[in-house]
Amino acid sequence: MAAYSRELRPTLPEGTFEPARSRVLWLPVHAAVIATIAWALATGHVPWPLWPVASIVIGCCMAGVTFLGHETMHGGVVRGRWAIRVIGWFGFLPFCVSPQLWMAWHNRVHHNHCAQPDVDPDMYPTLEQYRAQRSARIMADYFGIGRRRIMSLLSLAFGFTGQSTQILFHARSRGYLSKRLHRRAILETLLGIAFWAAIAVIAGIVPFLFIYGLPLVVANSIVMMFIMTNHNLSPLTPTNDPLVNSLSVTLPRVLEWLTLDFGYHAEHHVFPTVSTRHGAAMRDAICARYPERYQSMPLTRALRRLYTTARVYQDNTTLIDPPTGATWPTLVPSPVKPPALSQPPSAPAPQSLPQSA
Repeated sequence: MAAYSRELRPTLPEGTFEPARSRVLWLPVHAAVIATIAWALATGHVPWPLWPVASIVIGCCMAGVTFLGHETMHGGVVRGRWAIRVIGWFGFLPFCVSPQLWMAWHNRVHHNHCAQPDVDPDMYPTLEQYRAQRSARIMADYFGIGRRRIMSLLSLAFGFTGQSTQILFHARSRGYLSKRLHRRAILETLLGIAFWAAIAVIAGIVPFLFIYGLPLVVANSIVMMFIMTNHNLSPLTPTNDPLVNSLSVTLPRVLEWLTLDFGYHAEHHVFPTVSTRHGAAMRDAICARYPERYQSMPLTRALRRLYTTARVYQDNTTLIDPPTGATWPTLVPSPVKPPALSQPPSAPAPQSLPQSA
């Protein structure tokens, strides 16, 4: 990570490492759309046949603010601990994810240990874990997308909600949070739940299903399409190498704009504090220096590959379906060595905000 940063940083345009403050404007825009449609649904101003359409629009906006929350929590939008926390809380409000939990789970553990077996919470199990742990078998066989199973698509529809809830319950036992910070994470989560409970009381149960229930499925699906394609086709890597363990995905430009360029994911793992507004510039710099290592494909092709492969790792570069024994190779770049550090760094390169931020 430090080697990539050292090599690439001087080649990036001036201003790349400044926060993209104007992206904060996405928050009131999405909030206004959600609030307006919610009011229209609750007061009967939307014809019944259009209620599912209204829910899809709300769900897209929920996904949009989640992408904003992700970038904000990395420091790519604003500076300042409280500004990051407040905007991050609103950004993750659709999923009731605590900013404190996100900093520990995602910023610290996932980014610093991406694709490392038994450490990265976002990776699927190894074959050894599958055989030894019932929970790993359930996750891979019933909740992991793949093996051409229609039911596996439920992992898109409910995946982010399910994973964030599970991580919250186990954050202390896994060492992600101290007792004090875990209490803070629970409180932040409960504040989000209280917000949506109040909306349910005000709007009524049936409108609430279309204001929050169905939109949450839409938002889950959008967010999980990126999360799973960004890493779950890639190999396990005992050494954290983002050009090996991360995949960037592409979409038509208007969709990339609406999703805040989240598809530039290998770029994001090389420079996590940089706004993905500069994703194209980071991609150009990586391709100029490491053209054989950079991995990218259209999101639709990556999703098809997810659906037709399995989610258990037989070894670092092989996926296996244990019930049938069928195997598939992971994505692996050309075998070009990464740059060597001139001397060992005295401390790990900073990849995220500190746990107590």
